[in-house]
Amino acid sequence: AVTNRNATMSTTTEPENPRICALFDVDGTLTIPRGEVTPDMMDFMKSLSKKITVGIVGGSDLPKQEEQLGVGIAKVFPYNFSQNGLVAYKNGDLLEIQTISKHLGEDNVKRLVNWVMKYLADLDIPVKRGTFVEFRSGMFNISPIGRNCSREERNDYEKFDLEHNIRKNMVAAMKEEFKDLNLTYSIGGQISFDVFPAGWDKTYSLRFLEEGDFDEVHFFGDKTFEGGNDFEIFTHERTKGHTVTSPEDTKEQCTKLFMS
Repeated sequence: AVTNRNATMSTTTEPENPRICALFDVDGTLTIPRGEVTPDMMDFMKSLSKKITVGIVGGSDLPKQEEQLGVGIAKVFPYNFSQNGLVAYKNGDLLEIQTISKHLGEDNVKRLVNWVMKYLADLDIPVKRGTFVEFRSGMFNISPIGRNCSREERNDYEKFDLEHNIRKNMVAAMKEEFKDLNLTYSIGGQISFDVFPAGWDKTYSLRFLEEGDFDEVHFFGDKTFEGGNDFEIFTHERTKGHTVTSPEDTKEQCTKLFMS
């Protein structure tokens, strides 16, 4: 695994065009989905970093990002954002760590968890297992069947959920109950949905790029369609969005745009 491979510090000299910034998604953009970056791709990114200001913006946490891009990745490029920017580094220094408990306050966290447990206790579905609420630093992940279900139970639940709108109805009820908290609900995968503060998608990272410092901010990602986790930053007024299909495609597009 990559964990013993260290991502070495990129040269700290200023790039040729520091006022052009390019932000890169990780999965499907710099690596194959859930894979590790190739040495060739990392070399390319370091060359690119001599031309323009480079930043990484990934949805997973930093340990997961390090598994894919190498230990110490937060210090390699001028900007590094994990969990969409809830953990933010600039020039190797930690700028901020934001968490959902800090943002909402413990009383609201408790209120939400209590409500979810009561709702699920009264919900009649064919199978229930365990881990119905998973508390993550940037979101709640809520699963009516419970995340401990088997692969087969997961597949059966997905069919049941589609037929009976279990998650859809629960989200609608939560939107009503917690409208004062300004939360976003995202139904993804087979068995669960995510709940997080509005604006905590990848656009969160843009608050760390001073508008006066850059003439252009480019974003490269693969899930740029509506509902994909790159969509909001891809369509944001501050960015020039580029859809890529693989690391090779990223390299090709960046070479044309910035290296010629």
